Amino acid sequence: MNFTGKLLISFVILMGTIVFYQPTYPEQIHAKSTSVEQEETPVYVPESPLEIKVVLKRKYLDGDVSEEVVKETIWALEDFWAKYETWRLVDIDEKQVIFQKSVNDISPLLKVNGFFGLQEDGTLSIFNGSPDQSDIIHSFFQIDIEKLEGKKREELKRGIPVQTKETFTEVLETMKQYSIEKNAGQKHSPAF
Repeated sequence: MNFTGKLLISFVILMGTIVFYQPTYPEQIHAKSTSVEQEETPVYVPESPLEIKVVLKRKYLDGDVSEEVVKETIWALEDFWAKYETWRLVDIDEKQVIFQKSVNDISPLLKVNGFFGLQEDGTLSIFNGSPDQSDIIHSFFQIDIEKLEGKKREELKRGIPVQTKETFTEVLETMKQYSIEKNAGQKHSPAF
């Protein structure tokens, strides 16, 4: 027999010894002697894992909600719940679990192809592509176009790329001062 064969046989014998050898400690002897009086509670071990559909909904600052569907194989519920501890449970039944999370960022769609622009009625909106394509993703508020500077009006006509959370919040904050709702409220307040 060659060296590899002897090594393999030694490994098998060693593994068999480890598997079948169970040392007894003093506390185990005491536990064994008292366990005869108590009935053991059966532990449920599933014969097969639970397979379930998990729906992950991400809600972004711009209002967009993305949805990802994954199949999970669950052997231990504790592990499953630990994996999704940062998510909020929305719904659950025997076939699926729905989780949701608020993301403090703009959606991937806006980062790639989102543009601020104006609709024909002056409503500030985000478009999928340039504003002249009229593919509106989200609308915010109507702007008093007469009060809007010519440069800002031209930027909105061409479309202002969103791309970052900072650009998103900056444009919204800047345009709020031109909002018709805000201006309407100021017209009725006394001037000092």
